[in-house]
Amino acid sequence: MDEALVGIIMGSESDKDTMKKGAAVLDELGVGYEMIVSSAHRNPERTAVWAKEAEKRGLRVLIAGAGLAAALPGVIAAHTILPVIGVPIESGPLNGQDALHSIVQMPPGVPVATVGIGNSRNAALLASHILALTFPEIRAAIERYRSQWD
Repeated sequence: MDEALVGIIMGSESDKDTMKKGAAVLDELGVGYEMIVSSAHRNPERTAVWAKEAEKRGLRVLIAGAGLAAALPGVIAAHTILPVIGVPIESGPLNGQDALHSIVQMPPGVPVATVGIGNSRNAALLASHILALTFPEIRAAIERYRSQWD
């Protein structure tokens, strides 16, 4: 599928190695995506606009990777009703534990699904499962992908 259905955002260039693993899963499943770096703290306006306009661009699910205080997934969720999946990035003195706790502790009304620390692969799979509810070709790709586990 050439059209981008998933948006991947990360707060820092240093997060790219982690987030590229999820992008590789989307590539394998044939799910189109866009990927940007935009910090909730250093680029707040750009980040808000990206989230607010995501649905207009055809995106259906957003994946946000962030380390340390990990505000990015919550900020994205505050600006859209699209599903948001947070990926805590392993960084800093707490090796991602702080990011994990930040992402899973979103306030009521601002839901963010959360995967394990550094597990952008599962974020991509979860996004694909959500999309499979609407797109039979993505469902078939997931079934082929999972059959490799047998």
